[in-house]
Amino acid sequence: MAEKWRNWARQQTCTPARVERPANEEQLSEAVARAVRDGLRVRPVGSGHSFTDACLTDGVMVDQTGMQRVLDVDTASGLVTVEAGIKLHRLTAELHRHGLALENQGDIDTQSLAGALATATHGTGERFRNLSANVIGCRLVTATGEVVTIDEASAPDAWRAARVSLGALGVISHYTLRCVPAFRIHRIDEVRPAAAVLADLDRLVAAHDHFELLALPHTDKVLTYSSQRTDRPAAPPGRLTAWWNDDALPNAGLGAACRLGRLLPGAVPGIARAVAGVLGRYEQLGDSHRVYAHRRRVRFTEMEYAIPRAHAAEALERVRALIVDRRLPVLFPIELRFTAPDDAFLSTAHGRDTAYVAVHQVAGAEYEAFFRGVEAIMDEYEGRPHWGKRHFQTAATLAPRYPGWQDFQAVRARLDPGGTFTNDYVARVLGPAPAGRP
Repeated sequence: MAEKWRNWARQQTCTPARVERPANEEQLSEAVARAVRDGLRVRPVGSGHSFTDACLTDGVMVDQTGMQRVLDVDTASGLVTVEAGIKLHRLTAELHRHGLALENQGDIDTQSLAGALATATHGTGERFRNLSANVIGCRLVTATGEVVTIDEASAPDAWRAARVSLGALGVISHYTLRCVPAFRIHRIDEVRPAAAVLADLDRLVAAHDHFELLALPHTDKVLTYSSQRTDRPAAPPGRLTAWWNDDALPNAGLGAACRLGRLLPGAVPGIARAVAGVLGRYEQLGDSHRVYAHRRRVRFTEMEYAIPRAHAAEALERVRALIVDRRLPVLFPIELRFTAPDDAFLSTAHGRDTAYVAVHQVAGAEYEAFFRGVEAIMDEYEGRPHWGKRHFQTAATLAPRYPGWQDFQAVRARLDPGGTFTNDYVARVLGPAPAGRP
């Protein structure tokens, strides 16, 4: 019987012709070669945390869950080689054992490393780039089953393409990452007036190693996360305080609010104000990987746009106004984060200091009207959508927004001339497989 697959949000489903579960690079190579012999296309899958149809296929789905080993750690250089299927929470725990850490990290650590890198996943901090910027090299299985090594010295264009690839070049088996000595983070969460924070935004971003804010819909408040790196000893919050702030409020509380909001959409503004009213100051000081990541049990779908940082406050204000003006039943906060530029061809932060505006809707609720309204705003700032999150763009609308677009397409034509790794999503956002030579 065919195996049905669905993503984390349970809104993307497919029934592949077969699912391959390689345990090592050799088995991965054999699985890809077998698919090509059978005339089937191939899509890799990690934890299924992408909200788009990026992983869907009626061909061969390659599940890399069995490829999660740490292969080599050089503590002197900070270079670490791992299998691509490793989950971020497992990777960061292993790094910590060796006195190392990722330079920066997002707020969810359940993704596979390959999925996070392929979609340009990021954290926040004006001096720090997204995760893929620390990829030194990788090993990639092509449509012939051949394994090629890609790094900056031997193949600079392929290296800049493979770091954020959408899985369109092949299936990556190994990554080599540049890591940093382990460190701790002191983070303070507090609710502040939105107008005051946005007026002081540039200073706040510059003053903290990591700064982000969550604008609370239907209120004049934002929740700020202000973080500094430190070598001070860990000082974990009390168990009750941690449970309330890390679990009860963002999971049970938000989930209950969303369920009530779906039943009584007219009451959403009042529910939103009530939620904002129970948020208080929360302080953490702990190992970086423990402070960065949050547990997420409320299922949702998400859109996120990367825009030039200079427009961050204005864009956020326009999204807040959109929710109020259209009386949209939105309870999830609007997230605003920041990163430094990098040079991967399809990185959403390519060549510019970047702000990210993310909006969410609880799974099962209508989201399209809200997301299309947000996308129209972001289009005015040459916004680049997160590759793993909802958007309505096509290759024609995206190509002008990426200076390295044609460079990526040239690498794609060289590595996958037959379109083995193209599915409907890839064809829609990157265009059909380009003609090329093997």
